[in-house]
Amino acid sequence: MTLRKLAGLGALLSLVTPTLAMAADEVVLNSGDTAWMLTATALVLFMTVPGLALFYGGMVRSKNVLSVMMQCFAITGLISILWVIYGYSIAFDTTGMEQGVINFNSFVGGLSKAFLAGVTPASLTAAFPESVFIVFQMTFAIITPALIVGAFAERMKFSAMLIFMAVWFTLVYAPIAHMVWSGNGGLMWDWGVLDFAGGTVVHINAGVAGLVACLVLGKRKGYPTTPMAPHNLGYTLVGAAMLWIGWFGFNAGSAVAANGTAGMAMLVTQIATAAAALAWMFAEWLTHDKPSALGIASGVVAGLVAITPAAGTVGPMGALVIGLAAGVICFFCATSLKRKLGYDDSLDAFGVHGIGGIVGALLTGVFAAPALGGFGTVEDIAAQVWIQFKGVGFTVVYTAIVTFVILKVIDLVMGLRISEEEETVGLDLAQHNERGYNL
Repeated sequence: MTLRKLAGLGALLSLVTPTLAMAADEVVLNSGDTAWMLTATALVLFMTVPGLALFYGGMVRSKNVLSVMMQCFAITGLISILWVIYGYSIAFDTTGMEQGVINFNSFVGGLSKAFLAGVTPASLTAAFPESVFIVFQMTFAIITPALIVGAFAERMKFSAMLIFMAVWFTLVYAPIAHMVWSGNGGLMWDWGVLDFAGGTVVHINAGVAGLVACLVLGKRKGYPTTPMAPHNLGYTLVGAAMLWIGWFGFNAGSAVAANGTAGMAMLVTQIATAAAALAWMFAEWLTHDKPSALGIASGVVAGLVAITPAAGTVGPMGALVIGLAAGVICFFCATSLKRKLGYDDSLDAFGVHGIGGIVGALLTGVFAAPALGGFGTVEDIAAQVWIQFKGVGFTVVYTAIVTFVILKVIDLVMGLRISEEEETVGLDLAQHNERGYNL
């Protein structure tokens, strides 16, 4: 398998696609790869529940903590079911695809795998069971819409949120995953976009959708004059730690084997995350006089986000630069830029995931080059950066337009936002008739 193929998970499907299949007797189950992929899958699910639920839950006001956690759990259940009914097929069915030919299947897969048709205990993807690959990719599909929750926290109806996530997953996540990861014939795959573990598919996708959502819903009541400090930063730090640990499954698992690529992905993930955490901390220290726990936790996530598209192709020093850049840039975008533009991205989903994903995607084109210590096949850095820019631009425009339309239709049909009275009481009581704290 070439390094170019390792740049995206869609290469795996070429091993089970009839037109590109290896001979059946060449595909042999590898117990080591299987054990690693089972472990990586559990780690990625751990990122959403409990990781993201705690990370977001600690940052909202106490009257909304259960609502944010509830949304993460509900999304986990909802996307799991949609994934096995049709999501996996839309994302990874390669029927009708042909390298260099742009057709309908360049944008979206078919339904030959709907309801997981043909999947048996003996079905293999690479050297491990296809069932494991299905769940591994399911965990990516789960966390992506869950990330969007941070942008509109404390003001969307629970019922509207469920409808939005189901439609967004269908029209945005699954098609983008197909275009980037499905293999030869996928639009952005054929462009040569490098996205090892989801900088484009997961983070830019979710970050842009979050920005559109917070703009469509409008600001929280009282924002920005009313204090809206996090109610429990202990939860946030614990959640950030879980995300950090779980991300090794996210990035190293995307090597889809227990091999050197997985080991290097783990190493560069740690380096970039540590660098971004320190960069955010010192940037905040210099501009706001004191470093904060919320700041270092946000820096951790910024580094994890930025290294995601690059994890399979950059070397240690490239990871260091990516982490430093992500920490500083995301800090200023989540603080100064947000205040200047006046949008209410409640928990900085766009400032961290959207911006961090863009930084990582573009710098992947630079540091994947062997000349700069990378392990990709990039010979012309400028040309690859342009390819990365096209991938980022397409994702931003497509996601923004489709997300806007989805939200406007839902708002017209059933309304998106809770009432002012409900917002004052808090979503925990207004939407779930529960409290996440004692009076």
